[in-house]
Formats: sequence, structure tokens, C-alpha cells
Amino acid sequence: MPINRDQLIEMVDKIPTFQESVHRILALTTSPDCAAKDLVQVIEHDPILTIKVLKLVNSAYFGLSQEVTSVNHSVVYVGINTIKNVAISVATTGALPKNNKAGLNMNRFWAHSLAVGVIAKLLAENKGVGKNEQANYFVGGLLHDIGKVLFAHFIPAEYQAVLHKAESENISLHLAEKELLGFDHSEIGAMVAQKWQLPADLIDSIKSHHRLGKQDSQHCPLSLAIYAANQTAHYIELTKEASESEAENLLAQAAKIDHELPEAVKEWLGWPLSEVCKWLSNLDDEIEKALAFIDLSEGEPTS
Repeated sequence: MPINRDQLIEMVDKIPTFQESVHRILALTTSPDCAAKDLVQVIEHDPILTIKVLKLVNSAYFGLSQEVTSVNHSVVYVGINTIKNVAISVATTGALPKNNKAGLNMNRFWAHSLAVGVIAKLLAENKGVGKNEQANYFVGGLLHDIGKVLFAHFIPAEYQAVLHKAESENISLHLAEKELLGFDHSEIGAMVAQKWQLPADLIDSIKSHHRLGKQDSQHCPLSLAIYAANQTAHYIELTKEASESEAENLLAQAAKIDHELPEAVKEWLGWPLSEVCKWLSNLDDEIEKALAFIDLSEGEPTS
């Protein structure tokens, strides 16, 4: 049964807002004159955020050579932009519902989200994006599918039908959502991101990760990267399954993904997905390191 926009807004309204400290971090870091000491002060006044930031900065994902024991040193070592993205990751993964009755497999959901985040970061690195800015790409990938969680949590019966349709007809989930619900997860995901007052580029990347729209050339590099990373993750999954099952139809589906990439994405990538995947040989190792981002959403860390 299709849902209407009022129901969509009602779901968004039920999602909790960020704590004040995260809003202050987002506000501070939008200014080019953001002072590190102001950022440190905000984080240090939030004990839980402080613990989570230190835990993540000391994880294998950042690979620092020595343990960081203060927020001040965290900012020095990984930079203001990365700390902003750590705060966004902590706040969003903590605010999303953990369970659902629709049958959306949350382990697979986070595994795909992490893969897209890591691939987007590696694509950005390959494109010459500065190390500090690469955190934007990782978070964009991590959050691109958050709308699925909201649908599965708030309208479980309807979303169970969506999941069944996508699987039985072997079609993409967003197409099944559009057909049965009238909206897809990218739309509600972008609405929640707006409610959380996330950066505009991040909202656009969530909204456009399945449809870049007619004016593809106007999309920012982050949106192009998230679109490309999402399709790369699906391409890799299909080719892996094909190698294990020798199912030629899976290889045909992967080739279709590659062939149907929007021209703007092809131009940004510079290579077909079949070539891009060859220089993602360290993908599994990078995903393993990034698991620290998901651990943060599972209850409060211990000090």
C-alpha cells in the first residue's frame, strides 16, 4: 500500500534529534575560521562523545603510531574535519533504530554501508582528494542507505512486502520501494539528514545515490563518488557470487551495472567498474578496520 508524504514526515519526526554537542560541532566546523580549541571544548563537555571519539581515533581505522589520550591531541592528529565526521558517525549510528520486524538484515545492511564508505574513500584517494577531506566520502557511504532502516522500523508490514518483491522479482530494492510505497529510501534518508542539519553535500549524496537527475554535471564530487561506490559494491558482490556459483546470469547483472552507469559517473571514475575493482585489492582489510564505526552504535563503550 502506498504511503503519502504526511506519513513520510511523521516517520522523520519520530527520529530523535542530535544532542546539542553534535549540533555545536556541525555549526563550528562549517566556518573556515573554526578554532581547534573551541571544538575541543565542545567535545570535552560531552563525556560520552569524548569516550567515543577517543575510542575511534585509537582504532585500527586511523592506524596512529601511538595512543591518543586527549581530545586535544585527537584534533591535532586527525584534523578538525575528521573529528566532525566522527561526531556525525557517532550521532547517526546511535540515533537509528537497531532492530526491525520487516526482516531487513541489519548485519548485511551495515556490511554494505561500510563497504560503500570504504570504497568511496578509496575512490576519493585515487582521485587525489586530500586525506583530511576523504573522511567526508567515508561518512557519505556509511549513511547513504539510512532510509531503509526507517522504513523497516516504522512500516514493517509494508516493508516486508517490499523486501519480498525485490527478492522474488530480482529487482533493486529502491525500485520495489517506489512501486509499492511511492517513495524510496533515498528520499526519506535525505529528509532525516536535513532534520539533523547535516552538511548540504552529504544530504545531496544520500538523496542522489540512485538517481543523479537530469543535470548530472551539477552534482558535487561527493554525490558522484557515493553513486559510484554503491554500484561498485554491488558489482563486487555479484562477481564474487558468480565465482562461487559459476552462475553466468550474475556476471551479466554485474556487466549491466557497469554499462548503465550515468555518463557523469563514468567520466568522474575514468575507468569501467571491471578495472576499478582491480585496484581495490585491499578492500577487505580496510572494511575490517572500519568496523570500529559500527561498534560505536552498539551500546555505550566502556572506559
